[in-house]
Amino acid sequence: MPSSATHCSKRLHADPLYFVLIGPGGAGKGTLAAELVAKDPTIWLSRSWTTRAARPGERERRAYEFVDRETFETAVAAGRFFEWAEFLDYLMGTPVPDPPPGSDVLLEIDVQGAEQVLAKMPDATVILLLPPSPEVQAERLAARGDDEVHIRRRVALGREEVDRGGELAAYTVVNDDLQGALAELTAIVDRTRTAANRAVNPEEL
Repeated sequence: MPSSATHCSKRLHADPLYFVLIGPGGAGKGTLAAELVAKDPTIWLSRSWTTRAARPGERERRAYEFVDRETFETAVAAGRFFEWAEFLDYLMGTPVPDPPPGSDVLLEIDVQGAEQVLAKMPDATVILLLPPSPEVQAERLAARGDDEVHIRRRVALGREEVDRGGELAAYTVVNDDLQGALAELTAIVDRTRTAANRAVNPEEL
């Protein structure tokens, strides 16, 4: 498995690169994003806001900023979001990113959000993460505490998300094994950084 040392050690691109991880519920986006950030300190994960209730363990992991609908809508009116959308019966959004110097940005968002990001930043790299099958997707949703009605809705919606996401994504990764998927994602980041550095100064590479 590639380590973070396989990434370009010398950063030549001045502006942060944007990596957008999308996929249906149960694909493992949150887990994979956390693994990538833990492995590579030069990747900064933007924490999304949501009005849905927190699942077990999410507050402790600081997976999202959990707010009520009024607080969210006030932030929308103030122009504080990079992208936002209503998903099922709740709101989700990404605050305008403010990464630390020398970092690239990872957004873990839904397909609607990715469409908004690409409209603003056509050079963003969109990666579609898929579960190996609808059955595995349903098992993962159940394991994280979703009820049966919600699971059926998410699996049905997932089919549409995969179709729309496939039109946006530069890469597709099937998450049938976490370490294998992480290796693929690491390679995508490295490849994108190498291309960005080469565009800045071909002689340095």
